[in-house]
Amino acid sequence: MRTVWSPESWREKLVLQQPVYPDSAQLSGVLKKLSQLPPLVTAWEVDRLRGQLAAAAAGRAFVLQGGDCSESFEDCNASTILRKLKVIIQMSLVLICGSRQRVVRIGRIAGQYAKPRSSDLERRGDVELPSYRGDIINRAGFSLEERRPDPEMMLRAYERSAMTLNFVRALSEGGFADLHHPENWDMEFVRNTPGSRRYQQLLESLSESIRFMEVVSPAGLNELSRVDFFTSHEALLLFYEQALTRPERHRGWYNLGAHMTWIGDRTRALEGAHVEYCRGIQNPIGLKVGNSMTPAELLELIRVLNPDNQPGRLTLIHRFGLDRIREKLPVLTAAVQSSGLNVLWSCDPMHGNTQTTRSGIKTRSFDDIVSEIVSAFQIHRESGTRLSGIHLELTGEDVTECTGGPGNLTETDLSRDYRSTVDPRLNYEQSMEIAFLLAEQMHF
Repeated sequence: MRTVWSPESWREKLVLQQPVYPDSAQLSGVLKKLSQLPPLVTAWEVDRLRGQLAAAAAGRAFVLQGGDCSESFEDCNASTILRKLKVIIQMSLVLICGSRQRVVRIGRIAGQYAKPRSSDLERRGDVELPSYRGDIINRAGFSLEERRPDPEMMLRAYERSAMTLNFVRALSEGGFADLHHPENWDMEFVRNTPGSRRYQQLLESLSESIRFMEVVSPAGLNELSRVDFFTSHEALLLFYEQALTRPERHRGWYNLGAHMTWIGDRTRALEGAHVEYCRGIQNPIGLKVGNSMTPAELLELIRVLNPDNQPGRLTLIHRFGLDRIREKLPVLTAAVQSSGLNVLWSCDPMHGNTQTTRSGIKTRSFDDIVSEIVSAFQIHRESGTRLSGIHLELTGEDVTECTGGPGNLTETDLSRDYRSTVDPRLNYEQSMEIAFLLAEQMHF
């Protein structure tokens, strides 16, 4: 039997991946301030996303979830946010035109400031310091002062999330997202690439269709002037998540710091704090499913996180890697399908394909990412289940962090413009190539 849930009941469970703050009084003061600040999202928006995810699970839409592996405070600027939104809108347009399905756009944005680490400590030479856990906790620089967990960083994360979300809302609700003006989404550094030319051809075809529809439709096509754009992040730093959890009259508790949160593969223990926290909020929840997951564990986690078997509530984000997906995914899909439990299946082809070069740089092979996506579609078709989403770490910047892709990046290219402080991301060209691949796979 599960105990009665409250926003702080997670503290009685197995707590993993949390920083140790040296000043408990300072921590309490910060959490009190956070709990009194306005919410970043509304319960109505959260409910709308849950409805759209239910439609996707039923085959009436596809989920595109993407963004930085870990946001940084310094990237809270107009140019960086604009480019993130541009690439996700462009990718979604490719999916809509190619698959003839609606797309649910969810950014890893406006709150993705914490990252789990494989070790509490990082050693460089003879110096050992606490690991960098994201800007919401400490700083990336390698000094004792920079690596000391600071609760004030939660307030900075809230402020930057609010600024980011305000700008995203203004763009997605206003003229920027208008399909009549796709020139707003132009990426100046990729205008003459094969991917951009293919995208321009798609836009020209779409523009002709829009002009025709507006001629024959007396009411016009007002819905083409805006897009829905939702936010998500990993519910990792539970102090922060608790402070932004608010009651809604007759509707339960909502995390109003994001529309959707997810539980990572490192923190999905059944009796763990993260599962305990997420089971009590009304938000859609994602659950990362890795190679150590057994069918019995997965079924129990589904029942704990979605006890009412509500469509749109739970997204299973599998992340096996190219070498393991054929072995691991079919037994899990079979178990879930035979149980009659409602879930949405999404593929994270990034995390299982991380590798380290001879020079110590973390990277991912574009070919491996593509191959895992193709395998995921095939396995779901063979299993009688449906792959309804993709979960990508990507950026709208012209970075060199993943090898291969349209630019044929090699190991020697990685140092040219490697910006991530945690995990490697797909750049713009690679992301767009993935979008065209997804559209093709969704036709089968």
